[in-house]
Amino acid sequence: MSDDLQRLQGVWTVSSLEMDARKVPAAMLAEARIEVSGDRFSSTGMGAPYEGTLQLKPEAKPRQLDMMFTSGPEKGNTNLCIYDLKGEVWKLCIATRGSERPAKFAAPVGSGIAVETLRRAAAGQAATPAARAASADASRGGNSATEIEGDWAMVSLVQDGKPLDPSMVKWVSRTMHRSRTTVTAGPNTMLNAEFTCDPAANPKTIDYTLLAGANKGQKQLGIYELDGDVLSICMAAAGKARPTEYSSSNGDGATYSVWRRK
Repeated sequence: MSDDLQRLQGVWTVSSLEMDARKVPAAMLAEARIEVSGDRFSSTGMGAPYEGTLQLKPEAKPRQLDMMFTSGPEKGNTNLCIYDLKGEVWKLCIATRGSERPAKFAAPVGSGIAVETLRRAAAGQAATPAARAASADASRGGNSATEIEGDWAMVSLVQDGKPLDPSMVKWVSRTMHRSRTTVTAGPNTMLNAEFTCDPAANPKTIDYTLLAGANKGQKQLGIYELDGDVLSICMAAAGKARPTEYSSSNGDGATYSVWRRK
């Protein structure tokens, strides 16, 4: 085992993340963890769980690292990275697409590159609330799958009347598994929530209990429609009344998103 790989052993928290020149709010990274054991890594708190192997080239300048995914949404893919390791701080620059390794620690607009800073987890930080909840859910068998179970690619999103730029839409995906839903944009978690839905209601209803972020613990009320492989969801802002139509206007705080089953 190389010296650098030995130093990476253990659990790391994500303290900052920038992708395509956009900085992710710190509150959205509260549960993000990467654990390294031997040459294997696993990540939680960033949408669906990821696992894979690491291959380091510490002699390169800048140092190089390949992340080879063996499970999760990126299974079979390899991300080419550069890294820096100083004390208890691990910095990664990740090419989330393509076959060209980053040359410097920068994430320009449209590049698909993420710059991530991690810090070694203090005692007691290894297990996140979401991870404990997932473990508890698994131990009791979870809830029955719903009609919206599965993986979804974003088609469009309008939040508070503002549409998400099409260049970002293609990076966003959603996982609905039993009573848990996560929405990710590349390595960034946009939503981590438990949900319940009522397909017998008119319109069909869906409710979130937020598990992370500034509104952690609060509820969001929404409606949804499933038309073949297309899922439409309109969610009110946390603490607001359930929407009655599929729309989002300036100032209402609602989020209207459309998804296509993968």
